[in-house]
Amino acid sequence: MKYNTKDYDYLIVGSGPYGSIFAYEAAKRGKRSLIIEKRQNVGGNMYTHKKHGINVHDFGAHIFHTDNKEVWDYINQFTEFNGYINQVVANYKGELYNLPFNMNTFYQMWGVKTPEEAAKKIAEQREAAGISGMPKNLEEQAISLIGTDIYIKLIKDYTEKQWGRKATELPSFIIRRLPVRYTFDNNYFNHRYQGVPVDGYSVIFKKMLESELIDVKCGNDFFDDKEIYLNEFPKIVYTGMIDSFFDYKFGELEYRSVRFESETIDSNNVQGNAVINYTDAETPFTRVMEWRHFDKKSDEGKSVLTKEFPQDWDRSKEAYYPVNDQKNSKLFKLYRLEADKLKNVHFGGRLGNYQYYDMDQVFGAALKTIEKEFKGMDK
Repeated sequence: MKYNTKDYDYLIVGSGPYGSIFAYEAAKRGKRSLIIEKRQNVGGNMYTHKKHGINVHDFGAHIFHTDNKEVWDYINQFTEFNGYINQVVANYKGELYNLPFNMNTFYQMWGVKTPEEAAKKIAEQREAAGISGMPKNLEEQAISLIGTDIYIKLIKDYTEKQWGRKATELPSFIIRRLPVRYTFDNNYFNHRYQGVPVDGYSVIFKKMLESELIDVKCGNDFFDDKEIYLNEFPKIVYTGMIDSFFDYKFGELEYRSVRFESETIDSNNVQGNAVINYTDAETPFTRVMEWRHFDKKSDEGKSVLTKEFPQDWDRSKEAYYPVNDQKNSKLFKLYRLEADKLKNVHFGGRLGNYQYYDMDQVFGAALKTIEKEFKGMDK
């Protein structure tokens, strides 16, 4: 079977943000692309659909947040954002706390009312735990930042559920993504630009891919005809798992997968917040999203909630998060060396680069690739 029937300039494997941006920008420069997507919808994990007037995120909560004005301006050309600010509530065995860690959290945990009192409490617990010098793992990093009490109630079990391993076995940098503030500020992110699209994320991809120079084929797995694709197309942009591309020749990289359970409830307000994290070990899910609170839109008397269950990855499941520990980073370097040998294949996105990217980082990386690919053409 011949796939490059229209003399495509690019085959793009995956219709997530990286692949879709590449196709859109290539089309602006007169280049023709074929996108193949193994799912039945475009948009990757950013895909959303409407139910009872609610924008439901099919693959977990996606709040766009960035300090990169170029990226913010770029995505705003496709949609309007609503200015939603993520303010997470943590539920530990019925006790409720504000996240990320701030003066509200410290007051709820210890009754302290000033930044000085909070800092003193954390310092005392850090010293009692014997934490000094450079933290060697996530547990030491967490206790160093916010003390033992908060670590035990709000971090330890939640993190171990999420990653499927002990906190002492996880790298310290994971916890550094969360802000620690000595102010009464519940904003989950520090970034200047934040929000979710008023019409959902899928509208963005529909607009990106509407060009006559872009063809999209959903329900097509690259690996069903990998060798044909490699032989027929002059250039390939691959956004899938890098170890899968090379048939796991050096072994499997580790990923975490996620399972979602959604239900519609006859109510205008079930949990009172968009996101509630369940931070105890006994609750099997990590968080519950009530989607109507993301954009304040819903049919009267209807609410859709989704529970998120982390799980071990195997080849029958979707890979969501790379496990960027020392062992996997070393293995990834072997695959990266193999990828660099292929002059007609470009690897991009979270799975192609085995990196825990936020959405804005994927957008930024795609735009940098475009700039490099078409250098000189835009002058």
